[in-house]
Order: sequence, then C-alpha cells, then structure tokens
Amino acid sequence: MSPLYVALGDSMSIDEYAGGPARGAASLLHRNRDDDFPEWAGRDLAAAGYELAMLAVDGATSGTIDWQLGLIPRRPDLITLTIGGNDLLLAYGNGPAGRAAVLDAIRNVETALTRLRERFGETPKIMLTTVYDPSDGAGELPGSGLPPWPEGLVSLAALNEELRRLAAGHRTLLADVHERFLGHGYGAGDASAFEARPADRNLWYSGTIEPNAWGASEIRAAWWGVLAAARVVDG
Repeated sequence: MSPLYVALGDSMSIDEYAGGPARGAASLLHRNRDDDFPEWAGRDLAAAGYELAMLAVDGATSGTIDWQLGLIPRRPDLITLTIGGNDLLLAYGNGPAGRAAVLDAIRNVETALTRLRERFGETPKIMLTTVYDPSDGAGELPGSGLPPWPEGLVSLAALNEELRRLAAGHRTLLADVHERFLGHGYGAGDASAFEARPADRNLWYSGTIEPNAWGASEIRAAWWGVLAAARVVDG
C-alpha cells in the first residue's frame, strides 16, 4: 500500500487562494508544479509514492480538528497541521479574547496530537506549523478594513511559542513559517489584494491572510526543509 500524506488544518494548506487545484502548500508538497517551480522538480512526496488526503478546509479553527481527524481514511505516514490563525482572527481587536483564543487553540491542538498518537501510534511523522503575521510586525493590516491591533502581536507570539512547546513535548516536527514569512506581507506590498500570482514574487499573501501561489510554495519549502533535516525525505 502506498504511504499516505494527510493535510489537516486551515487555508494555509489549501489550494483556493494559491490559484486553484493542485497549487496550494499541501498539494505542492505532494506533487510539485514543475512549470511554476522548476527548481523543485523531483522534490515532492509523489516521487516517493505518497498519496494525498487533503482534509484541511478554509476557515478551520482548532475546534474543527476533531472533525477532520475522523475523516482520516487509514494509517497515515505523514501529517501536516496548520491551525490557530482563525482562532485569533475571530478574537481580533479584543485583548482578553485573544489570550483566551490562544489557550483554547493550544488545548485543542494538544488533544488532537494525543488522539493521533492513541489511534496511530508512533508511525506517522506529524508536523506542526507556526502561524504567520501578514502585518510583518506592524500590528495593522492596511486595506483590510480591520483596525490596528498591536496587542494581537503578543497573542500571536504566545500562540507560536506554545506550538513550539507542543512540538517539543509530543515528538512532533515543527515548521517555523512565521519566521520564514516575515517581510513578505505588508512590508512587501499590498497584501490585501486577491491576486493568486502577483508579479512581485516577494509578496506571499492574497486577501490579507491567505497564502498566494508564492506563499504556498514557501510553506511547502518550510515543510520540506524540516522533513529533509529529519531524513523523512531526501533533501
């Protein structure tokens, strides 16, 4: 039976904002688009015979992970999880709500990791992903219609620190997408535009919070680097 890659979580993983089917981060990790990213030719999971189960969905919060877990068709060999950004977005502008959202998100992620290990044992490699900051540290999102929220940066930092802690404590890999994306949001251009393939490849967002085609490839690159370092794939 072919090894199985399962993509769990939210729109950081999906195809829609990157330009359509097979263009999102999880899809690129599974099978590169050689026409768009020739430098990645041959560096994908499909080359090792993996199948993909795309279970990540737009708008997912940490409270929906349990539902996604129930859809996993069989024992996976690799799982990626992108989650937590929408939890904070729902609390946008409210400091106490943001702090509560972090606590809820981490509790839900920890429960999900526990369930995955109980169900599948140590077989799957599981990779958590930190949450990026389209404001590039400014705490405001021009053109989004949202007011500035500098305090949100504190909640985002707390969320990512807790994700790092969970990864270390649950024998789980961690891809630091937050660090990788700094400088490629509003610091690079108009991240509010719904443009899947902007001319400027240094701009990695569409519609303020979604990864465009170039951002999706960079999430894939972050994942691949971690998998290569862990010798799950050949670098």
